[in-house]
Amino acid sequence: MGRDVYEAGHSMMSELSLRKSPGTQAAPLPAVSVVVPVLNEAGNILPLVNEIIEALSTLEDFEIIYVDDGSTDETPNLLADLTKTVSELHFIRHQKRAGQSAAIWTGVGAASFPLIATLDGDGQNVPANIPDLIHIYLRDWAPDGKLMVTGWRTGRRDGWSKKVASKIANGVRSAMLGDNTPDTGCGLKVFRRADYLSFPAFNHMHRFLPALMIRTGGRVISADVAHRPRQQGVSNYGVFDRLWVGISDLFGVAWLIRRTLRAEIETMSSEDQESVE
Repeated sequence: MGRDVYEAGHSMMSELSLRKSPGTQAAPLPAVSVVVPVLNEAGNILPLVNEIIEALSTLEDFEIIYVDDGSTDETPNLLADLTKTVSELHFIRHQKRAGQSAAIWTGVGAASFPLIATLDGDGQNVPANIPDLIHIYLRDWAPDGKLMVTGWRTGRRDGWSKKVASKIANGVRSAMLGDNTPDTGCGLKVFRRADYLSFPAFNHMHRFLPALMIRTGGRVISADVAHRPRQQGVSNYGVFDRLWVGISDLFGVAWLIRRTLRAEIETMSSEDQESVE
């Protein structure tokens, strides 16, 4: 079944009608596509895939889309082997490294379901938090609006340099963009596929998703999520590269927001239209 047919037939899961009605038992959570960007994460592939499958067992349906961003270790081989035994797993590989934002864009573009959840592939995000974010999304989403639910790592388990760099970047970003999001760097997010694909695509855009959602008239909700130390491998993104690249990109995003087209529509009655004519 083609993606367009699926989305039209389900109409955003019947306009997210799976919310619990008064006096009824809780319905299963709607289907979701989980997008996981990875770069040289061979040691974290199998345990994280198993955790995601266990965490999403209560969902109506789900798929897991791993996007390998040009890894040079055993990551692509492990993912290719896993797809033979894990029917929910799909694997896409970039021929050469294109960046985390490009990997997320590739995964969301390939997703089959209207609802998307993202998480980092290093094992520090906890997959069990995905249903929690979906519950919040269903509770607060309105058919005529856009919404993103993003994780907030209040008990972040990283080294001091990473924490300091993120605190500085988050503070500067919040002051410049007014996105009112304390932790845009958390990989755990839930949003509609169509909303995400309406954003302008550019390198490092994953650092500014809340601001881009607000730019298009949407809302952002931050929710507490768990965080844990990395168990395998090393970070593939330098702390100060992350800080200074993020800050330099701020000016471009601020420019984009300032130039967003906005117009308030006035509804006119037939009498008003006749008087104008």
